[in-house]
Amino acid sequence: MEQNATEKWSPPSRRRLYLMRHGAVDYFDPDGRPLHPETVSLNEEGHRQAEASGKLLADVPLDRVITSGLARSLETARLVLAPRTLPLETRRDLREIETGKLLGLGDPLSKEVERAFAGALHSGLRPTDRFLGGETFESLARRVEPCFQQLLAEPGWKQMLIVAHGVVNLHLLSHILGAGLRGLGTLEQENGCINILDVEPDGRCLVQTLNYTPLNPLKVATQLTTMERLYLQYRRYKGT
Repeated sequence: MEQNATEKWSPPSRRRLYLMRHGAVDYFDPDGRPLHPETVSLNEEGHRQAEASGKLLADVPLDRVITSGLARSLETARLVLAPRTLPLETRRDLREIETGKLLGLGDPLSKEVERAFAGALHSGLRPTDRFLGGETFESLARRVEPCFQQLLAEPGWKQMLIVAHGVVNLHLLSHILGAGLRGLGTLEQENGCINILDVEPDGRCLVQTLNYTPLNPLKVATQLTTMERLYLQYRRYKGT
C-alpha cells in the first residue's frame, strides 16, 4: 500500500557537533627553544581567533564543551564560551599527536629538516610513521577514534563543542570522510577554525562545514600549510 501523501513526515533526528582547533600559539621561545606542549598558551592572534569564534557561536545553545586538557585547548574554549559558564570536560585522549625532540632535528636550513616539517602529513602516510620523530599515527588512532565515538554515542546533549588540535582534527575528519591517512595530506585545519558536523542517531556524521575561520573566511594570504608555517616558526626562532 502506498503511503498516504498527507501523512506527516518526521525528519531525521540529528545532533550538532562543533569541532574546533585551538587558536594560534608560538611553539618556540625567543631563544629558539621549543616550549612545552602541555603548557604553551595562545598568542595575541590566537586570542583574536578564539574571541571571533566566540562571537560566531554566541547564540548557539551549547550544552557540552570538551577539551583535550592542554592549556591552548582550555584557553580557547574559555574565550569562546565567555561570558557563559558551562563546565569544561577533559578528554586527554584528544590531546595533540606528540612530536619527538625538535632540538634534535638539526640545522633548520637543511633540506632534511625542511622535508621533516613540510612532509610530516604527506598523502602516503603509513600507520607506523612517526610525526616529527614522535608518536605514530597508529597510536594516535588508537586513542582518538574510540574517544570520539564514545562522545558521539553518549546521550544528553544536542549541541556539543570540542576544542582539539590540528592533527587530531585532521585524523577525525579524514576518518569520517573515508579517506584514511591519505586525507591528512589533503585537508587543512587553520588555527581557531570551526568544523560543523551533524551526528546521526547511529553515530555517522554529516559534514556541513570544514575549516571555517571567522577572521579570514576566504583564507586570504594563508596558502602555506600548517606544517609549513610551523617550519617558518622554527627557522625564525633559530635566527635563520
